[in-house]
Amino acid sequence: MTDLPRHVHIHEEGPREGIQIEPVNLSVADKVRFIEALAETGVRQIDCVSFVNPKRVPTMADADEVARAIRKRPDVRYTGLWLNQKGLDRALTLPLDVVGSIRLTASETFSVRNTNRTIAQTIDEQRSWLATYRRHDVPLEWGYVMTAFGCSFEGEVPVDNVVAMVQQSIDLAAEFDYALKGIYLADTVGFATPADIERRIGILREKWPDMKVGLHLHDTRGTGVANVYAALKMGVDQFDSSVAGLGGCPFAEHKGAAGNVCTEDLVFMCHEMGIDTGIDLEALIECARMAEELFGHALPGKVMHAGSLSRFRKAA
Repeated sequence: MTDLPRHVHIHEEGPREGIQIEPVNLSVADKVRFIEALAETGVRQIDCVSFVNPKRVPTMADADEVARAIRKRPDVRYTGLWLNQKGLDRALTLPLDVVGSIRLTASETFSVRNTNRTIAQTIDEQRSWLATYRRHDVPLEWGYVMTAFGCSFEGEVPVDNVVAMVQQSIDLAAEFDYALKGIYLADTVGFATPADIERRIGILREKWPDMKVGLHLHDTRGTGVANVYAALKMGVDQFDSSVAGLGGCPFAEHKGAAGNVCTEDLVFMCHEMGIDTGIDLEALIECARMAEELFGHALPGKVMHAGSLSRFRKAA
């Protein structure tokens, strides 16, 4: 067991991954209000929009308007997601923090379903992105390997596939004289268990001992926070999460496509373990409750409903 990290870095995904699967299409004003409230909690990076085809993801049709309307704090990064060159070109025209990434998928079938590209075509697309990053002085940070734990179409994804995509990401970055900050493993459809987290991260560390690993986890089968705990014990300090447990992958092909691991549940656990996040848990709980109000239905976060332990400790 590695020493627990002293601080955990959280990328908030609610306004992007959360909203993309919701049937309720919020107004631009409500989306902006939600993002601005999250920025007041101490979260340092918020994924705000997706630059995707509005026919496939109608709730992101107003992404450009949302990006322009946010009143931004200087200590918060406001990012967006693109899955093709057209989306990247859009992002570069908007007042967002454009942070370069490499995005590959360990499952051929999911790659086609998600982006309409094979893995080989996706690799070529990454070269186009990397050339664009170079032209526009965009920093390259993380490589992402999606379906790194399993796929709704292909079942368990072999670890060798994941290792191959990590190596491919490193090689692509090197082609353009970049070095990756680290690799995110994405449990895109929620297959991972704590044992699988330990096994797959362990295999990566055997091959690349100094490589930083981040996790993008979904709570499809209720193991999200348990998976975070397993990763924390291995020293992982970088996580994507979604306030109130919002969201899910619209191309996961199952009704239980839950959202990312819930941000306030993750923050609560870290604080109780003595790990700093820099986030005001009470303010975050209020954002989770705002999300329930905006979408008009119950959301799966636990701490938002039970509350933190602070009032009990004050009473004592």
